[in-house]
Amino acid sequence: MLDAVHEISIYIHRFHNLDLFQQGWYQLKINLRWEDGESGSSATPARVVQYEVPELGSDDAYGVWKINDTDHSFSTQPFRIKYARQDILLSMMVSFNLYPTQLEGPSKSAVILKFELLYTPILVNRDDIQASLDACPAAVHEFRLPPKALLGIHAYCPIHFDVFHAVLVDTTIHASLVGSRFHTSSLKVPRVHRDGKGKGPGASKQVTLARALFEAQVVLLEEMRRLSKAINKPISVEDLTSNELFGFTTKSNQDTSDHELSRKLSSNLLKILEKPSLEADIGQTDVLRSMSDDMMLKSLDLIGKQMFYLWSAFLNFHRVNVKKILEFLLNQWAIDRKAEWSIWMVYTKVEMPHQYVSNVINDSSSTTTRGKAAYLRKLTVDPAQTAAMRAQLHRRSIAQMKINSCSIQDMHMFGEPSRTPIVIVERVVNSPVRSTSGNSYFSQLEQKDSIGINGVADTNLTDRLNITKVRQNDRILKVVVFVHGFQGHHLDLRLVRNQWLLLDPKVEFLMSEANEDKTSGDLREMGKRLAEEVVAFLKKKMDRVSRSGVLRTIKLSFVGHSIGNIILRAALTENIMEPYLRFLHTYLSVSGPHLGYLYSSNSLFNGGLWLLKKLKGTQCIHQLTFTDDPDLRNTFLYNLCKQRTLEYFKSIVLFSSPQDGYVPYHSARIEMSPASFGDQSTKGKVFLEMLNELLDQIRAPSSEHRTFMRCDVNFDITLQGRNLNTIIGRAAHIEFLESDIFLKFIMWSFPDLFR
Repeated sequence: MLDAVHEISIYIHRFHNLDLFQQGWYQLKINLRWEDGESGSSATPARVVQYEVPELGSDDAYGVWKINDTDHSFSTQPFRIKYARQDILLSMMVSFNLYPTQLEGPSKSAVILKFELLYTPILVNRDDIQASLDACPAAVHEFRLPPKALLGIHAYCPIHFDVFHAVLVDTTIHASLVGSRFHTSSLKVPRVHRDGKGKGPGASKQVTLARALFEAQVVLLEEMRRLSKAINKPISVEDLTSNELFGFTTKSNQDTSDHELSRKLSSNLLKILEKPSLEADIGQTDVLRSMSDDMMLKSLDLIGKQMFYLWSAFLNFHRVNVKKILEFLLNQWAIDRKAEWSIWMVYTKVEMPHQYVSNVINDSSSTTTRGKAAYLRKLTVDPAQTAAMRAQLHRRSIAQMKINSCSIQDMHMFGEPSRTPIVIVERVVNSPVRSTSGNSYFSQLEQKDSIGINGVADTNLTDRLNITKVRQNDRILKVVVFVHGFQGHHLDLRLVRNQWLLLDPKVEFLMSEANEDKTSGDLREMGKRLAEEVVAFLKKKMDRVSRSGVLRTIKLSFVGHSIGNIILRAALTENIMEPYLRFLHTYLSVSGPHLGYLYSSNSLFNGGLWLLKKLKGTQCIHQLTFTDDPDLRNTFLYNLCKQRTLEYFKSIVLFSSPQDGYVPYHSARIEMSPASFGDQSTKGKVFLEMLNELLDQIRAPSSEHRTFMRCDVNFDITLQGRNLNTIIGRAAHIEFLESDIFLKFIMWSFPDLFR
């Protein structure tokens, strides 16, 4: 009987050091196994093809790649990592053979593809490197290939490992079911008394195998055509119609009917070759079932030869066009992210309110019956509880969901789907950008030199920005500034930075250190220090770009966590930032208390704030809680909200979580607080004024429209148990910094916002 084998080929293009903490020797180890875990279920490395020789010196490479016969794994050549964003070109194709657990047909089990990152520090004795690497993997990243994918898949598969070993290994996975060999000694199928159809007891199993091979053929041919068309390179298939592969040269001793059946079999495949849109012929099964046993076995041999040739043709085509195929599959992967990850995302659209109505806090004579009804409805609904309940219901539905996909599944997400963060995306429509025409600052800026520090013309800025002509060597300087929160570290937002770099490797980033260990003082001073740091960084980068080309424009984006959002908004009000406001691009707010703590409902956290104010006199806490001035309208945060800062951004994304007890839910989302409804005190009026000021900036009228989204993240924190962090709401606040899955969902679903 013909042996069927799944051949899974992994092309490893490069190893990119995104954010490894340690220098040293690294190595990749790969193995595959059946998910059901049967004995002898590991795949066997069949061949290794080195496409290009890595350009590594003797000091940066050690030994050679190897195959371990004990655990059937493949390991790359060890390489040395010295600095961040370092690239190591590996450029090799590793093929594994994996025999189906059901020998007569394709397996119903999935395959687990395991990548291990091995590490050892720099050793004095180089002979000890390999032994040290083999001791224990530093990180593991697993993927699942569903049964459908084993019949044929060609896809990009990025390897990132984990948040402590952030790298990018560019790989593509290519799999198909092929016939490996045909044993003539086992061709005879025992015959029994025929019932007119002439079938032995093994016929149905042979038909199953033949159908699987034909399905694999169709998939492979369609994928070869897809790749050929995408990269505009033809695939040579001249020999596919030869008699040796598609028929028999002589009739020999076989009867005419069997010969005709063989011709039908070959004819069906030729139709598939000639008509790309034609799916596998449903009549194929009838043709196979009507064959005699001997003819069936010969047909299986024929199919095996066809698949062997097709697979060999594809591998040759891949080697010749490897970079173009990689680029196409990478782009296709990026396009498919929104659909692939949609099970964890819920999309809604809401209208931007014109103003939060003043009649809620005005006297009863000016309140309409309709206005009262709306007010009563809102009063009975807690948005945080509603969001939490909605996410939990969605999480339960995922737990009961049967994921039936033929795509490669990242086990970081698909391993336990119900534990992956749920993101509710609220797209706010009718959010126009304020016009830059008329008497605005920007129109004046186009007509005269930019005003720099202390009112001096910033000639460097205008000279280096060629606004009227587009040249071939024009450059766009893209800068992202990351601002940490209270008592934070400049690397707190490194996971956001890493995802941004994956989307746009050319972006320049500033991990702000100006306020590190200085977040207990005046938020105004923090904003001033940040502004000075940003301007110095921009001028440095502008000088570098100007030396190598023409600086066309700047895209300046900001990311803030917690009170870092208040600090960056304060920085934008500084005079030295004024020339750069027109270049503001995307603003990503991660759990920021934009409206302060006027209506904070977390009594435990409020008690902590009270202690900080009383015992330590922490000035920024006074400012966040509006106790820095007896008159609420003279407080720092109230006046900051009146400053026009948000209106300059092209895109605004607000991350919040109802599980986060450190920042009021409404404050992170810039929306109405349930507790403020009906509050006719000065406190209620001040809150409404602040809220409307911020929404006015986002709503600023123009023919253009900015993107404004609220993204609600629900983390699975059940594994943390019941402890102080979960009780006071700190767990979710910190989870924003320690998890990057929710970032992947948003950034890869809306990539244009971050480029």
